[in-house]
Amino acid sequence: MQVIRQPTLRYTLEPSNHPYLSGAWTPLHEEVEVDALEVLEGAIPADIDGIYLRNTENQVHQPLGRHHPFDGDAMIHQVRISGGKASYRNRFVRTHCFEQEQVAGRSLWGGLMDPPSISTRPGFGAHGSLKDTGSTDIIVHAGIAYATFYQCGEAWMVDPETLETLGKAPWAPLDGVSAHPKVDEETGELLFFNYSKHEPYMHYGVVDRTGRLAHYVPIPLPGPRLPHDMAITKNWSILNDMPLFWDEDLLKRDIHAARMHEGVPTRFALIPRHGQPENIRWFEAEPTFVLHWTNAYEDGDEVVLEGYHQSNPMPEPISEAGQYAQMMAYVDEHSFQSRLHRWRFNLTTGETHEERLSERIVEFGTINPNYAMQKGRHIWSTSAKPGWFLFNGFVRHDTLTGEEQVLQLPDGVYASESPMVPKRGSSDEASGYLVTFLIDENRGKSECAILDAADIARGPICRLALPHKICSGTHATWVENSRIETDRTARLIV
Repeated sequence: MQVIRQPTLRYTLEPSNHPYLSGAWTPLHEEVEVDALEVLEGAIPADIDGIYLRNTENQVHQPLGRHHPFDGDAMIHQVRISGGKASYRNRFVRTHCFEQEQVAGRSLWGGLMDPPSISTRPGFGAHGSLKDTGSTDIIVHAGIAYATFYQCGEAWMVDPETLETLGKAPWAPLDGVSAHPKVDEETGELLFFNYSKHEPYMHYGVVDRTGRLAHYVPIPLPGPRLPHDMAITKNWSILNDMPLFWDEDLLKRDIHAARMHEGVPTRFALIPRHGQPENIRWFEAEPTFVLHWTNAYEDGDEVVLEGYHQSNPMPEPISEAGQYAQMMAYVDEHSFQSRLHRWRFNLTTGETHEERLSERIVEFGTINPNYAMQKGRHIWSTSAKPGWFLFNGFVRHDTLTGEEQVLQLPDGVYASESPMVPKRGSSDEASGYLVTFLIDENRGKSECAILDAADIARGPICRLALPHKICSGTHATWVENSRIETDRTARLIV
């Protein structure tokens, strides 16, 4: 494979034994392009035609204080598959904060675990405080990829084909955009939320298929909250108010310490897609915290929501992790015990019914996108290495029969979030592929792997060599090549 390397960036990060600056989390500072990836095993399925985008965390400069795995600068990795061939490229997202630190040649911000005295700088970011790395999520809307930050950033636009940074979203409001906006492929709308430390504490918005902010309303909450994800159905958007949020007394002293608030239920706000605050339907549920939802849909008088319920949102520190004990627990699925769960909101009675769908500790799930906002039966989740934020396998759940199929990766091999790519023309919900990156610490290499979504237990049906070992991260997405072209054409016509 021919590798074209981009000019070297300024970086000052020193080798470290920090658990999230080493091993599978060793930051990558190299930007390259490869026109044809080497096939190590199997063959690239001829019916795959699209782009896999993966957002990763890559600390560029020596941290000012304690380092959290989500402090790193966003780097997007792309594998484009078409006609039985695959290419690769990667680029940093050139956020304002990234560019400022490139000029300075050092870190200007601390991170999520640092005090405000070193983690905030007025005048930068959606809140004028935390560094907006854009390194949490990556989605595609109207032909543009958006890299978003979970603490509400400016939503950085990236060309999904070239990975060129195109600037911050012109529609992003002052309070920013949280990670996990949702895209309705049928209407072409993007739906998002944000949250802040000032009243009304949350807003909800809709961006139309041309990239224009078409709807933006407050979602009044009792105080500052820490929601992470949202869900949508054909008629409703689902937001949440959960009992894990900042301690109010400590927050008055500018100390950001989250805790579970006893006696406070989980609340869900169901708002019509273009509704007003007075149209919100509130539902209460068992106290918990949820990072990610997998799907939501309407079923008669009920709105059904599926995601990963945490049994222990405030885990005990992992004692053997020493100075990193608390951080390790809060990014470890086995500590906060996340399991697949279903909530049913009855629009007639106002009641909520809950049910556990699996007893496995899993998270970071995906579904067949053709079943988004529809009742489906298959969910693909990732399993994690106990004590770590590292994916070590996959589980396919059949929520109709309860059957589960498992792929456990070899020790020292870690995957990335893996969107499901449906097989064209198939009516079988499970028929398709999972596309993922594998970090092999045993060999010091990375690969792109393709799995048969209906039979993940057989392992990769195709493995492609990547030109360097990538750093781990959080989220990924898949977009069909035809969709990019159609969306861009529609946007230009309008």
